[in-house]
Amino acid sequence: MSPRAPLFFALQGLTRRFIYVALYEGIAIAVVTLALLVFTDESPFSAGGLAVGSSVIAVAWNLVFNTLFERWERAQPVRGRSTARRVAHAIGFEGGLVLWLVPFFAWWLQVSLRQALLMDVGLLMFFLVYIFVFTWAFDRLFGLPASAS
Repeated sequence: MSPRAPLFFALQGLTRRFIYVALYEGIAIAVVTLALLVFTDESPFSAGGLAVGSSVIAVAWNLVFNTLFERWERAQPVRGRSTARRVAHAIGFEGGLVLWLVPFFAWWLQVSLRQALLMDVGLLMFFLVYIFVFTWAFDRLFGLPASAS
C-alpha cells in the first residue's frame, strides 16, 4: 500500500512526536477532567490534578511504547499502517497504560485497585477508540512516520 500525501505537511522526528503528544494529551486532559467532574464527586481541582497526573504518566508511556513500536515496525517487511496494525498499536498502548494508571487512580482517589480498575474501564473504552481515530487522523494530516513509510 503506497502512502498518501499528507493533507497539511509532512512531520518527522522530534517535531512530529512533540506535536502528536501535545495535541493528544491536551484533548485527553479536557476529556478526563470533564468525565471526572460528571461521574465522580471530585472537585475541579482534584479532577484536573488527576487528569494532568494521568497525562504525565501517559506521555512517559507514550514515549517508551512508541519508540518500541516504531522499532518493531521498521523491522516489518510490509510498510504502511493497516487497520490491524493500528488496532495492535491502540491495544498495546492502552493495555500498558492501564498497568500504570490503575495504581495512580487508586492512590489519588483513595480507593481500592479494584475500584480504580472499574473506573478506568470506562476511560479505557473511550481511549481505545480515541487513540485509533486520533492516530489515523494525525497520520492523514501530517503523513506517516518514517518507520511506516
